[in-house]
Amino acid sequence: MPLGALYPDAIELLERAGVDVSPLRDGSRKLIFTAPDGTVFITTRPSDVPTYVEAGSADIGIVGRDVINERHPDVYELLDLEFGACRMAYATADGVDPTSEIIARLGVLRVATKYPAVAEAHFLATGRQVELVKVNGSVELGPLVGLADGIVDLVATGRTLRENGLVEREHIFDSSARLIANRVSHKLRAEEIDALTARLAQAVAAESR
Repeated sequence: MPLGALYPDAIELLERAGVDVSPLRDGSRKLIFTAPDGTVFITTRPSDVPTYVEAGSADIGIVGRDVINERHPDVYELLDLEFGACRMAYATADGVDPTSEIIARLGVLRVATKYPAVAEAHFLATGRQVELVKVNGSVELGPLVGLADGIVDLVATGRTLRENGLVEREHIFDSSARLIANRVSHKLRAEEIDALTARLAQAVAAESR
């Protein structure tokens, strides 16, 4: 289970699919919870979810497509859960887009991001050289203090960008929460995992009507 922004919606969806998530609602700071039916929930930061699933410490997990595209874990992606919708985008300071001029003058664009693999792949795919500045905090600071020419980051409403004088220049991909599975677990527990996936798909479909 991914802690943070996806956590409440993940709990709600599992509950609508008939999963007993009562242990996750007790307000405890524990990291592992066991439901009355024996289901074990592991809670962790979103970026670590694929690590636990890929290693087999968890059979299945819920994680954003942004993490999948950045990490490229060796797991099965079973279902788009259709919550946590946002987009990965390239943004610069408001005004005239400086990207082309910077590349023409310097030959390389400096980009601040929490997603270096995604950012590099995007710019190289369009034939542009990029120098990446990996940051873990407020990416928006990069262009404001001269650390970078632009940023690559997740955007939901765009409010944070606007409040910091930034505008989206390029859309990279749309992101939402996904259900992933360990490859071995999916073979050994195929019936259980496929049944849960089907219930989650029904819950997603019902919610979108």
